[in-house]
Amino acid sequence: MQAFFEAAFSSSLGAMVVVITLGVLFVNGWTDAPNAIASAIATRALTMGQGVLMAGILNGLGGLAALTLGDKVAETVLNLGNFSADAGAAALAAAMLAVILWAVAAWWFGIPTSESHGLMAALMGASLALSAGGISLPALGRVACGLIFSVGLGYLGGMGFSALFAKIGARPAFWRGGQMVSAALMAFAHGLQDTPKFASILLLGKSLWGAGASEELPLWMLLLCSAVMSAGTLLGGGRIIRKVGEEMVVMDQRQGFAADLAGTVSLLLSTLQGLPVSTTHAKTCAMMGAAGQVDRKIAGSMFLAWGLTFPICGGLAFLLAKLFFLFPF
Repeated sequence: MQAFFEAAFSSSLGAMVVVITLGVLFVNGWTDAPNAIASAIATRALTMGQGVLMAGILNGLGGLAALTLGDKVAETVLNLGNFSADAGAAALAAAMLAVILWAVAAWWFGIPTSESHGLMAALMGASLALSAGGISLPALGRVACGLIFSVGLGYLGGMGFSALFAKIGARPAFWRGGQMVSAALMAFAHGLQDTPKFASILLLGKSLWGAGASEELPLWMLLLCSAVMSAGTLLGGGRIIRKVGEEMVVMDQRQGFAADLAGTVSLLLSTLQGLPVSTTHAKTCAMMGAAGQVDRKIAGSMFLAWGLTFPICGGLAFLLAKLFFLFPF
């Protein structure tokens, strides 16, 4: 770890990549991680304080589990672009800056965007700035498959579990307890899916600034990324929770249990297949499938933000990379 930071902070670009990547992780804790427990808070299975604390802790534990289960996700992210050129560090810094600018703007308006898809779009845009053929089509295909798979499974799973649970005549305490467990699993699955994505950026940077190439995510790197993301959830997650869990949908605890369970299954299966997906997309669609009532206006604004993420983050990363190339860092 010491060698990594000494090499990174020996140059302005290396320091920029590390600082901005950790910044993106922190903002991810603001805008993406809260979706994991939004439904549990909306149905009063958990209080805001309980939910945010649980999300922070379980995200961290999921990040640690990525040591053995998250390598395929990290591999897909690393293969999206080619940053081996001399200007690779500048392009990587541009990609990270593009993600954090878009994420903060969306958070300001209370819209839960996906830092995962912002990251992937920015990596491709910055890689294109380096080389016209810098994007890996197979890796891009896995991203597209992950989007379709996770969103479809989340929505259909939420609808299916909700219909199934409606036939079970259990007491309210059962659904509340079930949702507390499923929300914890959802937060764990988010940490498992997202931590290796951003840790892989630090791993890529390690080779770019001469700290040695490595194909495995070290434990300290996952610990650091998990801690930063959890801190973001603890300090700023409430805004997104209110937008998604209290304004977009109307659910009872039975439906919330169905949504959490569907979102967890979607994320875990995607992670095991090595597909980098969005917790925001999977969980929000699961809530829509399970809910009895959806505010179409709010849902529409979210879908619009999701649709804009790829072109805005990709284009902004491309332009920032071209700008960075003009300066001798």
